[in-house]
Amino acid sequence: MKLKSSVTLAFALLLFFSCATNPFTGKKTMALPGTENSSLFPTAFAQYSQFLNENNVITGTKEAEMITRVGQRIAVAAERWLTANGNQGYLNDYKWEYNLVKDETINAWCMPGGKIVFYTGILPVAQNEAAVAAIMGHEVAHALANHGQQRMSAGMLQQLGAVAGNIAIQDEQNRAIFNQAYGIGSQVGGMLPFSRSHETEADRIGLILTAIAGYNPDEAANLWRRMGAAGGEAPPEFMSTHPATTTRIANLEALAPTAKTEAKKYGVKSFRPVTPY
Repeated sequence: MKLKSSVTLAFALLLFFSCATNPFTGKKTMALPGTENSSLFPTAFAQYSQFLNENNVITGTKEAEMITRVGQRIAVAAERWLTANGNQGYLNDYKWEYNLVKDETINAWCMPGGKIVFYTGILPVAQNEAAVAAIMGHEVAHALANHGQQRMSAGMLQQLGAVAGNIAIQDEQNRAIFNQAYGIGSQVGGMLPFSRSHETEADRIGLILTAIAGYNPDEAANLWRRMGAAGGEAPPEFMSTHPATTTRIANLEALAPTAKTEAKKYGVKSFRPVTPY
């Protein structure tokens, strides 16, 4: 019991001393030792460079130039939002980089610290620059909200919970039952909802940045209609890392008016035309 109490105390101390408020979410977020930006960013930058060296990066094309242009506009929108809300310098350690990679996967991602990749496979689904901006805003929002850091921290806590359970339970049969139940329960009841909440959060932040950058936020819902048509059969929402497509479309449609209102604060009175590229 003494050892169990020590583990519980260590768990509580980790939570107490490792929470900081994120300006984009207004929430306390986990940053356990080893997941701070000072440690996380250099690792992410090195992994990004290795990825680029091992893949076919497209440069000098209209599509590649568009990815960079859109990314820069979203980054400027983030800076403007932060400055207006009293958080100058928040992005000083971010090193923005935007690359288009030849790959038929329908995907894009942003690593902690602002390293972004778009796969060519997502461009036919996006169809226009406004949709690319919606994707870019969403991926950048993951980095701005420190979602990678939080997922790493949550994974560490999940492992700590498993260790605590195995220490506390002496009976081998009961320990095996615990491990099976804990593995399923912590994933379905903890990690997956945590991930889905990050996706919804990134949609909200990304849509606001998209609008401030001058792109029509209404196009985000249209994009996800096309994504739904291209994505095939998906698992039930409670078993997925992402919200169901129908849920996501409804959320984006509900968020679009707020994004437009926010953009007006930054002098955005109209949006760039939504035309196919």
